Amino acid sequence: MKRYEGRRSLVTGGGSGIGQATVLRMLSEGGRVVAADVSEAGLADTVTKAGDAADRLHTVVVNVADEASVKAGVAEAAEWLGGIDALVNAAGILRSSHTHETSVESFEQVLRINLVGTFLMIREAIPSLREGNGSAVVNFSSTSANFAHPYMSAYAASKGGIQSMTHALAAEYAKEGIRFTAVQPGSISSGMTDGSGASKQSEGPGLPADADMMLLAKLQPALGQGFAGPETVASVVAMLASDDGRFITGTEVRIDGGTHQ
Repeated sequence: MKRYEGRRSLVTGGGSGIGQATVLRMLSEGGRVVAADVSEAGLADTVTKAGDAADRLHTVVVNVADEASVKAGVAEAAEWLGGIDALVNAAGILRSSHTHETSVESFEQVLRINLVGTFLMIREAIPSLREGNGSAVVNFSSTSANFAHPYMSAYAASKGGIQSMTHALAAEYAKEGIRFTAVQPGSISSGMTDGSGASKQSEGPGLPADADMMLLAKLQPALGQGFAGPETVASVVAMLASDDGRFITGTEVRIDGGTHQ
């Protein structure tokens, strides 16, 4: 299956976890991809894992929370690719703490990276997407946007905002042929959930020491197969951003093994 032959994609968070898995999936299907991440080490790892497909991969260091960095990164991506057909906003941060112990700085950091970062990437990419072929944007919401996950109020707020923004953007740009969808990962093992991600914009939750163990039980997939790998989400993202998803916009897809029903 070569759905991405001739297709030009920009993926944030491409240095680890689901973002990296998405980059590798698009490359495996013949695409040309720019992987953006705050971590140079993470991007180097992606290049290594790309193997023979590395000649169709370009990397750029981008801090999605910084407007100037986003402007420069998207411009470099569009120039190298010769345009942008698909944008995947996988960069994000997950922090957990008791709300009454959460500082304004910590709360705003999560919103800045997750929500404002997604907005900035989209805003800067829209001129290229307007000229793209079958243009599509896939944003990253979360099951936290619809289901109660204690200790994650900032994260839930950011992901709920991304989800609502996705619907608004889908309506705003429908006549211009740009599709906007979101994925809601849950019960996925990645650098974000286990804290092993190389990217500082993909940190683990660090649950409070007295966290209710019932929370951990709630996050177990109903399918009984344990947490899924990042490639599980990448496959859905690749579908949504390809021509196979041409009749899908203004909606989200939950990928959680039936954890939330």
